[in-house]
Amino acid sequence: MQSPPASAEELAALEAQIDGWLERESMENSAIDAFERDTGDLARWYVRLLGEEKDIWTAWLTLGQRTLRYETYVMPAPEENEGEFYAHLLRRNHKLTGLSLEIGEEEAVFLAGSIPVAAVTDIELDRILGSMWAAVELVFKPALRIGFASRFNA
Repeated sequence: MQSPPASAEELAALEAQIDGWLERESMENSAIDAFERDTGDLARWYVRLLGEEKDIWTAWLTLGQRTLRYETYVMPAPEENEGEFYAHLLRRNHKLTGLSLEIGEEEAVFLAGSIPVAAVTDIELDRILGSMWAAVELVFKPALRIGFASRFNA
């Protein structure tokens, strides 16, 4: 069942909530390097994160009338070992909750999910970024070694 669309007032309140949460988290959470609000038509935020396996990556939060979508670019399409690469991602995908590995533009790998706007809370925003961070850490290096193996063996 699709959730009802949020009103303009509800969306404005959610935008302010996300702005405030990002302000607070960027001061308290060392994994958040920076964030920026899109100045275009979309209610979208870019959150630059510091990882261990993947040094720097960006999470995109996009607020729509019905959902908050979150996603990040993980890596380009594999150069080799495609079957093993995608099998690895599917096995990892099975263990993710609230997120999924997806193939996007130019066959690149993305990590994405969404929640209804009614579920957006500071706790949920924290869970989303934390889950994304953990998933990128889990998936990135092993997938890189499979899909780009000859670069590591040179």
